[in-house]
Order: sequence, then structure tokens, then C-alpha cells
Amino acid sequence: MKRITVSERALVLTPRGRDAAIATSLLREAGILAEPCASLPDLIGQLDRGAGFVLVTEESLATADLSALSDWLADQQEWSDMPFVLLTSQGGGVERNPAARRFLDILGNVTFLERPFHPTTLVSLAQSALRGRRRQYEARSRLEALRDSEERYRTLFDSIDEGFCVIEFLDGPHGPLSDYVHLEANPAYSVHAGLADAVGKRVREILPDEAEGWVELYGRVLRTGEPVRFERELVATGRHLELSAFRVEPASRRQVAVLFQDISARKSTEVQLRDSEAALRKLNETLELRVEERTTQLNRLWRLSEDMLARAAFDGMMSAVSPAWTRVLGWTEAELLARPYASFMHPEDAGATLAALTRMAETGEPARYENRIARRDGGWTPIEWTVAPEPDGSNFIAVGRDLSDVRQREADLQTAQEALRQAQKMEAMGQLTGGVAHDFNNLLTPIIGSLDRLLVRGLGTDRERRLMAGALESAERAKTLVQRLLAFARRQPLQATAVDLPRLVQGMADLIGATLGPKIQMRLDVVPDLPPARADANQVEMALLNLAVNARDAMPDGGTLSVAASVESVRGGHRSGVKAGHYIRLSVADTGTGMDKVTLGRAVEPFFSTKGIGKGTGLGLSMVHGLAAQLGGGLTIRSAVGQGTTVELWLPVSSEPIAEAVTASAVASRPSTRGCALLVDDEDLVRMSTADMLVDFGFDVIEAGSAEAALQLIEDGAPFDLLVTDHLMPGMTGAQLAREVKVRRPGLPVLIVSGYAEVDGLAPDLPRLVKPFRAAELAERVASILPDEERVG
Repeated sequence: MKRITVSERALVLTPRGRDAAIATSLLREAGILAEPCASLPDLIGQLDRGAGFVLVTEESLATADLSALSDWLADQQEWSDMPFVLLTSQGGGVERNPAARRFLDILGNVTFLERPFHPTTLVSLAQSALRGRRRQYEARSRLEALRDSEERYRTLFDSIDEGFCVIEFLDGPHGPLSDYVHLEANPAYSVHAGLADAVGKRVREILPDEAEGWVELYGRVLRTGEPVRFERELVATGRHLELSAFRVEPASRRQVAVLFQDISARKSTEVQLRDSEAALRKLNETLELRVEERTTQLNRLWRLSEDMLARAAFDGMMSAVSPAWTRVLGWTEAELLARPYASFMHPEDAGATLAALTRMAETGEPARYENRIARRDGGWTPIEWTVAPEPDGSNFIAVGRDLSDVRQREADLQTAQEALRQAQKMEAMGQLTGGVAHDFNNLLTPIIGSLDRLLVRGLGTDRERRLMAGALESAERAKTLVQRLLAFARRQPLQATAVDLPRLVQGMADLIGATLGPKIQMRLDVVPDLPPARADANQVEMALLNLAVNARDAMPDGGTLSVAASVESVRGGHRSGVKAGHYIRLSVADTGTGMDKVTLGRAVEPFFSTKGIGKGTGLGLSMVHGLAAQLGGGLTIRSAVGQGTTVELWLPVSSEPIAEAVTASAVASRPSTRGCALLVDDEDLVRMSTADMLVDFGFDVIEAGSAEAALQLIEDGAPFDLLVTDHLMPGMTGAQLAREVKVRRPGLPVLIVSGYAEVDGLAPDLPRLVKPFRAAELAERVASILPDEERVG
């Protein structure tokens, strides 16, 4: 809706001759600010700056497109109705001037003035229009003041702690004013009353058994106009309420406002105190045996109560304390009774506590408050107190409840919320790394493939081959970084197989030793004949190398690195958090500087590093942690400053035997044509590089830029012996293409090539290869899916 500027100027639109000048002059002589407008668009622009009324001639509107003006008028604020004075050549009425109907419909608030006219008539109409406009401005001010008042009322209504509602009396089957409906109720209404969704409901509907009494109470307020304050039990919810009610004027509105709060706890205390006083009176009236029995019971309650019970005087000393004081605070009874009770209060709480006791002494009403009480060990315990004066006016009874467990639950909730925020942050970072990995892998695939083929073919001089080897090494390092990011994000597409860990560790011994350097001694303690672990060999190698690098950096002056592997059976509640089962425990221990508790707590956070700027990515342990989580295992870290660090990677035992490796030579070494391969990828460079590799393997290659195009080639009957397809592509994915091909060509071998972090939709048994890859990796994967007769030289 258009915001209108307050103004009393007159806008004049009279396009013929000197009409504009004359009209403007007449209005100005009458003390009215007038501005001529050159055209209808100019008039609309001036209206946005504010106006008191508009003076227009019939001919300025007769043939003009008035849609923009009509839109402006329709977009006025609710208080605004712009006045128009229209100068006509005929009588202004609809009967004498049929065109007036059109102007009346469009302009709305319009006054017709037939020419020729006397100047005083024009001035009189102008002044009348301005008076009407001023009344509109006044209405605007009142509306805005009303909105401000309503907003302040609503803020107070929603924020007060007490329950508040407005009810309106109705006539019903039980007679006049025999029922009432809840017009409004603030959020605290349901908290104190225990009734939800009361707005719009009648009291006889929500409280059928109690309605008569409430109608009588509030009906008296409505009839007499006298406010009332009282206490009453709301039987339906078991709440004791303290209420005040007053009539909303005028009485004809038939409304009553009610303000109340739940005093059930206070009532309970009062009932307990009354019962105790009654019991004491009864003790005085009974025989000695009854006195002894009752005393025994009270003493038992005094001794066994978990709450801290005390009798104290308003002068500042306690005369009796229950054993719970010693259990909660550690002070002996003698120590508690020898000092003023204010000396046990926290200095920040003492003022408010003593003020509450003073008010209780003056009013005789029970009180509730919280404060912190000193423990004997020097700490502070939060206590919730309910206190009530004794009839003698000198003493009071205090019941204190330890809030430590409540505070601990609040702290645990805050910790859980912080963990949730951290998990959400990790999820967001995982989404980011997954998307980045897709682009990096597609960029690296043609780079690694092309450099690999050039080196395999022995092209170039020695210097050129060294340059190509250096470039390939850098590309492989980029590939490793992407894998670390994916492992951290727990989105690395793993090839989980049965892995011979002893053989893997022995095979990496030389590489780890070269990484550690001469000052660090390496020890291997691998139990022979270990069952296979369910893992991804490449990822485990990278994890082991990362742990070795971290250990090396923690031993700048030398030391010992121990790598061990053993089989462990885990039951529930294990420190690693893994499920019950059988696991291979791969541990890497160093004798380095170790970590303090703060560093240990953040060790697996992504990008957290203690190595300094430029010396570490902070992804090493995050990658290992992510790998363990993906494989259904766990990661534990034990460390102390000056005592080294031990990292344990728990990998589930595989239920499958170790598969024999399929060599790439079965594909790559065969010189003759092996058949026709259909290659599908939406990235031209990736498709070109992969096609070159397949041609080297002896395949004729037909390329397709999308899954839809590839499916069309298959439906056209083209003979293919192998399908190699990217996974995530615009439109149909590689996994969807593979399912369609299995229906049309069940025997056709399919290989999914994935460069994206997410592999949703891929069947577990569907062969796949992760980008980027070398020719040998592609050859090995192709060899593993070809029929046995195709592998024979």
C-alpha cells in the first residue's frame, strides 16, 4: 500500500491555454499553495509527494488513459480518499453530463464545477476539499495512535507472567448472562490454569461441572461493576488460583477481564503447615503415649527427609536443622546452629533473601525464593526455599530443596544443544566439500589420465618426462586432498572389501619409515593370521600414513612409533562407541609431546591443527574419524602431555574372504580388438581422456554426452560389449541408466564412474570406479567385470 506524504498543496492539471496559470493564481490569492502539472503522468508523480486536493479539467481527462491514475487511487492507504475538483463544460450531474459517470467511478471523491464560474465558487470548493483532506490527516493520526496503543497492549498482554483473559457474557439456555466465552487469553493462561485452547470456547463447554460457580462470581462483577480479588480451586485441573477480576467498560460490552496466577505450590505449603500446626495442637490434647508416638513419627520424617528442614528465628539464628543439611552441605549440626544463617549465604544473594524474610515477618504470608548456600568444602549449592512464619511471630519454618541436579540437567541440555549446532555445522561443511569434490574430480580426471598415458607411451625428452612426472605427482596430491575432504565429510565413496591388514601394514613399512626420517624408530607388532577387515585398502593406507605423519610431527627430537594390529571382541558400552561385535584394532602410538585435555577434545575437529599456519590442513584426524564412521567402526585417542599419543582405529571383521586381485594386464595387454565400448559422460574432457584409455585397451569406443542419448543407441540395436558411464549427469543418472540397461541387455557389463561425493542410488553390487583414475586403475576395474572368456589372452 502506498505511503502518502502529508501536504495541503493543490495540484492543477489544465492543459489548454492559460487555464493553469489562472487557476493557480486564484488559489494562491486565496492563500492556497498551488502547483500546475504539465501532464497526467506529471500529476501522478506529484501525487506521490503529497497533495491536499487536485483541480482538473474535463478535457484533460476525456481522452487520456486513466489506468495509472486509477491504480494510484486504488493503492491509497485506508484513511486516504484524495479529493478532486473537476471543471466541466456542462452541468456536473450525471443526468446533464453522461461523461461524469466515468469520472465519478474512477475519481471517487470528486466535485463537479461547471464553467464559467465565479472565482469565489472555485475558492469555496477548494477550501471545502482541503477541510475534508485535513479530516483525513486527522483520521490517519488517530489510526496510527490506535495501532501504537494496540501494539503496546499486545506486548504487555503476551509478556506478563500472570495468566490473563477477557470473557464476554452470553445469554443461553440457562437464562440471560448464564454463560461466557473466552475472547482473549495470553500464553501464560494455559501455564497457570492448565487449560489449553480456551479462546473461542464457552465456560460450560470446557468446565461443565464448575461453570455455574464461575458464572456466578464473574456475573456479580459484571452486574455491580465492583472489582473482586479471591482464591479458588479449579477442580478440573487441580490448580489453586489467586484471581482478580474487573468489568471492562462500558458495561454494555458485557465483558470482564481476569488476572490470575497458580498458587498451588503455596497452597500445598500452607496445607502442610496447617496440618503440622493441627498435629501439634492435637499432641497437646492427647495422652503422653500419643505424644510420644507422634514425636517419634515427626523425628523419623525429620531424619529421613531429603529436603533440608530448619526452624529459625527472624533475629538471624537457627534453632534446629535436619540431618539433610549435613548430607547436602557437609556442615555439622553444631556448626550450623553456632553461626547466623546469613553467614552461610552467598554475598550476592544475602540482600534479596533477608528482604524476603523481612516481608514475610511483616505480612505473615509464606514466601518462596532461591539462593546459594556455602558448602563445607568451599563450594556453593543452589537451594530452593519455601518458608512460612510460625504463629508466635518470632520464628519460621524453612524447607530447602537442593537444585544441583536441576542445574546439571540444564547444563546437559545446553551441552546437547551445542552438540546439535556442531553437528549441523559439520553437515553444512560436508555438503560443501561434497560439491567441491565433484568439480575437482572432473578437472583432475583428464589431467591425470592424459599425463599417465604420455608417460606410459614414453613420449618426450628426459626433461619433458620429468616435468610430466612432476605434474602428475601434483595432480595425485590434489586427488589425495579431495579424498581427505570427502573422508572428513563422511561422503567418500568407499570400496569396502575384505582387506588383509597385516599384509597392508607390512607393505607400507618402507613408505612409513621414509616418512618418519632417521631420528624415529618404527616398531611393528602385527598379530599373524588376523581375520580380514572390512575396509577400503586405499583409504586405510592413507589413514595410516596420516597418523604416521602426525606422530612424526609430535616427535621433533626423535622417538619411537609403534604400529600394532590385533583382533578384539567388543561388548556394549565400549569406549570407542562401536556396536558389539568383532573388530580389528589398528593402533599407532608415539612417544611424542602428547596433548592436553583441551587439545584432545578438539583433535578430530575439521581444520583444527596445532602445527601452525602453512604446516597442516587440520584434516588428518578428521579424515581417519570419517573413514571409521563410514565403515561402521570407531576411533579412540589416548594422550597426555609428555606421555605421547595412541590412536586406535577399530575396523569390523569382514564376513567375506580376501578376494584375489585381478590384474590389468588381462585387458591392457591384449592388442586385438576386444569389442565395442559405450562411453557416457557429460564432461567432454573427461569423456575424451577415458575414450583414449579404452582405445588403448583394444576397444572400439562410441561416445554419448548424456544417459538419454546412450539409452537411445542401445534401443537402436547398436552392439556393445561394455558400458562405462558417469554417475551424476543432467537428467538421467548413471545408476538409472544401468537399471534400464539391465532390463534391455541383461548380460552387458556396466561400470559406474563417480566423481561426486554422494553415491545415493547405487546398488551395493554395482561396479564403480572413483574419479580421478589412471589407465591401470580403469584397466583393472574393466578386467574385473568382463566375462571370463574375455579375460583370456
